[in-house]
Amino acid sequence: MPDYNALLPCGDYRQGLVTAVIDVPMGSSHKIEWDRATGLFRLDRVDPRIFAKPVNYGFIPQTLDEDGDELDILCVTAEPLPTGIVVKARVLGILNFRDGGDMDYKIVAVPADDRDAGNRIRTLEDLGTRWQEQISHHFTHYKDLQPGSETSVLGWGTYEEAIRIIAECSQRWQDQQPPAVTDR
Repeated sequence: MPDYNALLPCGDYRQGLVTAVIDVPMGSSHKIEWDRATGLFRLDRVDPRIFAKPVNYGFIPQTLDEDGDELDILCVTAEPLPTGIVVKARVLGILNFRDGGDMDYKIVAVPADDRDAGNRIRTLEDLGTRWQEQISHHFTHYKDLQPGSETSVLGWGTYEEAIRIIAECSQRWQDQQPPAVTDR
């Protein structure tokens, strides 16, 4: 399995384009996570079917969110994307989310070249109020049956806010890399 953080860049986020690696396909109740230490995807848990992901869920390589994991991304497509697939994605906005005591932002994006529907989707508003309500409901309740888990959706953020968070998470990842070895 590839080391996504070593092989894949974050993307040209200043232009609104990022690299997305999908962990959990839309419709799956399997909580699949990429294991940084082994470079493999692993099944973390099986959630109740009622909490299946309503959207493809993944991460942006070479980023580090406040919770210590790669920055999450929700990649909107008409069909599920398989685990491990890499997508060049266009940023739409952000879901501001708290999991326990940590901020756990979720960037919302569509494939950069989605000739079916994605090229018509340019903003969060283009996804519609109902879509936003469903996603908010999912993330508000998906850990309800896990004792001691508290989550809260803090609202939706703009494209500009999403780019700012991506930049912060990219910098946080870079700051944690060992210094480059130079020849003397």
